[in-house]
Amino acid sequence: MTAASFVPQGPFSLAASIRFLEGFTPASYDHADDDVLRLAFPADDNHHVIGCALRQKQAAAGGTGPVTADLTLHPGDGGPIDPGEAEWAAARAQVARILSLDVDGSGFPALGAHDPVVASLQAEFPGLRPVCFHSPYEAAAWAIIGNRIRRSQAAAVKARIARDHGRPVLVAGQTLHAFPVPDDLRRLDDIPGLTDVKVERLHALAEATLDGHLDAASLRARSADDALKALQELPGIGPFSAELILIRGAGHPDVFPACEPRVHRATATEYGLDAATADDPGRLAALAETWRPYRSWIALLLRARMQDRAYR
Repeated sequence: MTAASFVPQGPFSLAASIRFLEGFTPASYDHADDDVLRLAFPADDNHHVIGCALRQKQAAAGGTGPVTADLTLHPGDGGPIDPGEAEWAAARAQVARILSLDVDGSGFPALGAHDPVVASLQAEFPGLRPVCFHSPYEAAAWAIIGNRIRRSQAAAVKARIARDHGRPVLVAGQTLHAFPVPDDLRRLDDIPGLTDVKVERLHALAEATLDGHLDAASLRARSADDALKALQELPGIGPFSAELILIRGAGHPDVFPACEPRVHRATATEYGLDAATADDPGRLAALAETWRPYRSWIALLLRARMQDRAYR
């Protein structure tokens, strides 16, 4: 085990991240009655599994406390491991990306000074940043599993795959099951609840991941348009899924989702737009230009507000 510490640049609340995950169907997150965020997931190197227990220290009034993490690294195949500094550094970077702590958020509060809608979102969800999928690989797997079935059904299938074929990891006293690493996923020939076509697409996804086509840093280094086009070359990945992988898998902080109708409806509602504008992604994207360089963050807060109001 090794310890890591992250000092957020700008507002951040781990408690808000936990609350978000509790309502985020793909995560199937069952939170213990404490202030610890427990995670287990395939590492970006596609071979190891990371266990992680995160806590946030109290800060002075108005400040943001540092986030500490207890990390463990395990081989995906259950054999021995002797990780070096490069592996631990990669694990720390991946954890930071999952919580959007790899992004300088010090300029985020200023957006609210010029936009009352953004200010109200920031006040309603203080410290909430996008909580990402563990990797583009897992985001793409979710997109394939969830295509044309209910989200709750897809979450159950994904959780069962992890339980039956992923590595169990003890994290802060609880046993979690990580999603299978790509090499294990491509060996699964029969997955209850999934069609043969979806299984074939998961195999193709595993191969593409091992070939480096879903590397988060590489996807974020490209222009958003180029990255989205490349992602749509994967079997079963269309425009909507490509945006999901780039924004919530690779953790790109500044993309307005052109294919997410729920964000479009939320944007139109909050800004009091007419029907024509509400149905025009191009005009909505133009409005979102004022959210730079945090367009993905504002889109998530709009979704969160819309979802909260739907359950009231």
